[in-house]
Amino acid sequence: MRPVTTPLPLPAHPASPLVPLLLTAECRLEPRELVLHYRLRGDARLLRWPAPGSTGRADGLWQHTCFEAFIATEGATGYHELNFSPAGQWAHYAFHAPRERAPDPLLAAPPLIDRIDQPDGVDLIAVIERRTLPPGPWRLGLTAVLEDTHGRLAHCALNHPRDKPDFHDPAGWTLHLPAA
Repeated sequence: MRPVTTPLPLPAHPASPLVPLLLTAECRLEPRELVLHYRLRGDARLLRWPAPGSTGRADGLWQHTCFEAFIATEGATGYHELNFSPAGQWAHYAFHAPRERAPDPLLAAPPLIDRIDQPDGVDLIAVIERRTLPPGPWRLGLTAVLEDTHGRLAHCALNHPRDKPDFHDPAGWTLHLPAA
């Protein structure tokens, strides 16, 4: 049996603008993949969504509606940041320490991203090959940036350890997954 998390709430940071939507995330660890499932419930028309059409690697995705994961090996200072745009674009960065960039990882395969419009919201599923990630066991920070129709950004995460949103703070990476 593979570790599966139950839906975990990703509340907006208290300093973020109010977005009356419910965001949760789940992880599933498969033999060759890490599957992240983000569920946004409520009126999705309250958000500004990236235009569909562009896929592939892209920078600056966090400046608009974007789902993210921060993944570190337990006890390590280095980590990986993955960004998933609902339009299909993605980014994968490596860091030696908080906000200290390392060379970007060479990926065997890009993540698979699937946006599913639901009657009561939007789901985003991202599938990442485990061989592109550091070895486990892992600490994960599951996060999202939600841009409202006025261009304001809400920063959502499992945990907000600071007065200002900071997804790179390891204190916010509170989900633990085993190596296998």
